[in-house]
Amino acid sequence: MSYGILLLRVVVGLAFVGHGTQKLFGWFGGYGPKGTGGFFASKGYRAGVLMAVAAGLAEAGGGALLALGFATPLAGALLATVMINAIGSVSFKRAFMLGSELEIAYLTIAVSVAAIGPGRFSIDRAIGWDDNISGVWWGIGALGAAAELRDAGLVLTDWWTDTAGDFGLALAEREAERPTFP
Repeated sequence: MSYGILLLRVVVGLAFVGHGTQKLFGWFGGYGPKGTGGFFASKGYRAGVLMAVAAGLAEAGGGALLALGFATPLAGALLATVMINAIGSVSFKRAFMLGSELEIAYLTIAVSVAAIGPGRFSIDRAIGWDDNISGVWWGIGALGAAAELRDAGLVLTDWWTDTAGDFGLALAEREAERPTFP
């Protein structure tokens, strides 16, 4: 069982690292923050670039933590947050067997590994955390934290967009009032 969990963690974790670096740096054929941010904006996110960076950080960071088996419930919560967003804004609109099954599988893996723990070959085990931060309630906690993080992220990006918009408008008005010299 330990080898199976290790294989699952490493493959899924590295897949998330790859997806995260696509969003953050444009690696592996990705579009970087600006391109991904445009896609996010087209799906209704008000601060597309900010959400792209947040998603990239969650995927790359959560994927690395999952692959290493370190702070596994945190890894599960970060990855579940991204998958809840992906399911809610993109894939679930197409129905289960028409495109959302991969995101649902990734969500299930993230929450399940948070619940069962990272296994014998993990940093959590090496430092003695694995028995203390695994169990069904850690899985439920990771899923609950993901749902809350998703909501908090949407509120934060709305606030950021409104604040940055007001700040930019104030700067433009101040600049327009500045006297010009020939």
